[in-house]
Amino acid sequence: MITTGITGSAWRASISPWGRIEPWDDDRPLDWFVAADDRWHVPADEPTVRQQRIDGTPVTETRVRVPNGDVVQRVYSVPDAGGFTIVEVENESTLPVAVAFDRSDVVTERPVADIPIEGIELPAGSFVLPLGHKATVRVGIPHGTAPERLPDVPAARQVANGWLTTTERASRFVLPDGERGASLAATVTALRCELALGAIPDADDEPEAFALALGELVRMGEQPGPWLEELVRAVEQFADRTTWTTDAALVATDRVLAAAGEDRARRDLAKSVASRVASERPTTPPDGIAAVAWLESSFAVGGALLPFGLPDAWLGQSVEVYGVPTAAGSTVSFALRWHGERPAVLWEQTGEPVRLTAPVMDPDWATAEPSGEGLWAAPPNGSGHTSTSVQPDDQGGSFS
Repeated sequence: MITTGITGSAWRASISPWGRIEPWDDDRPLDWFVAADDRWHVPADEPTVRQQRIDGTPVTETRVRVPNGDVVQRVYSVPDAGGFTIVEVENESTLPVAVAFDRSDVVTERPVADIPIEGIELPAGSFVLPLGHKATVRVGIPHGTAPERLPDVPAARQVANGWLTTTERASRFVLPDGERGASLAATVTALRCELALGAIPDADDEPEAFALALGELVRMGEQPGPWLEELVRAVEQFADRTTWTTDAALVATDRVLAAAGEDRARRDLAKSVASRVASERPTTPPDGIAAVAWLESSFAVGGALLPFGLPDAWLGQSVEVYGVPTAAGSTVSFALRWHGERPAVLWEQTGEPVRLTAPVMDPDWATAEPSGEGLWAAPPNGSGHTSTSVQPDDQGGSFS
C-alpha cells in the first residue's frame, strides 16, 4: 500500500489499491462509493479500478470507470490547519454522478445535504454528495482538532510538486519512456517519499537497506548525526559480505560519514574495504531502496559516465540526469543531445571535480573540467545494454 502523511507529524495512513484510507492510529478507515447512471460502483470490487502515484509521489490517483468516462479520486496530505488528509473526487464522465463516503465525521467544504442513500447498504453515518460533469468535491480527515469547514488547501498537483522538490534534492532524472525509463524515475521518487514518511528499514534486520536508506535521507536534507550509532552497528553486520548491494551500501555509508564530517571514520572505512573487489551489478533493478543506487549507477560509477552503455531504446533521444554522485562529496549532472548519430554531452560537476570518462560510449573522451560540453563518437550498433563492467576511477572511487 501507499503511505500518506506529512513530514514532521506522526499521523500516517495507508491507501488501499482502490483508494480506501486506513489510518495507522485507532481512527476508522474512510471508503468511497460512486452512484452512476447504471448502478452503484464499489471501488473495492470494480475490475476497472486503476491506481497510480502522481510522478511517484504520495499523491495518489484512483480511477473508476463509469458510463461515459471516469470518476477520479485523489488522496494527499497537507499541513494546513493542523494537518489534513484530503480526498478529492472529480467527475470526468459526461453524466452527473454521486459519491458516498462511509464516515460522517470528515470535514467538508460545505454543509452536507440530508440526501437518502438508496440502492446500496452503507454503515450508519454515511453521506452522499452530488457531483456534476467536470465538478470536484473535497473532504478531509483532520490530523488533530477538526475545524468546522475544510479550509482552502493546495491542489493535488501543488502537493506533488512539493514532494518532487524534496526528493530531487538527492538526484533527478528526465528519461525516455523506453526501457521503463520514466517508470524507473518514478520508482526512485516513490522510494524516497516512503523514506521521508518514516518507512526506514531496521538497522539490525536489514542493515544494508538501512545504510542505503540513510544515505538517501541525508541527501534529501536529513541531519546524519542522530543516526550514526545505528549506522555503525549496521556496517558491522554487512561489511564482510560480497554482493553488489553491499558495495552500494558501503558507498552510501561513506557519503553519510562525509556529510557528518566524520573524517576518521571514513579513513577507517576506506581501510576496511581497500581490498574489496567490486561485485557484478545486477542486470535488472533490485527490490527496495537498492533500486535507487542501481539506477544512479546506470549513469555514473565514480567518474565513468554511462558505464554500462545506453539502452538501444534511448538512442537518438534526449536524456537528462542531475546530482548523481561521483564521489562522497561530489556529483555530476549531464544531458545528452543528438547531432545526427553522435551524442553531444553537456555536464556540470558540483563539489570537488573528478575526472570524467565515457569508457563505453566514447573511450577516447575524458575531462576534469567542472563544466562544459563535448561531442562523443557515434555509438556502435548494438551498444545498448553492454555488459562491460567498469571500475571507478581512483580519483572518483566508490569507497573513499
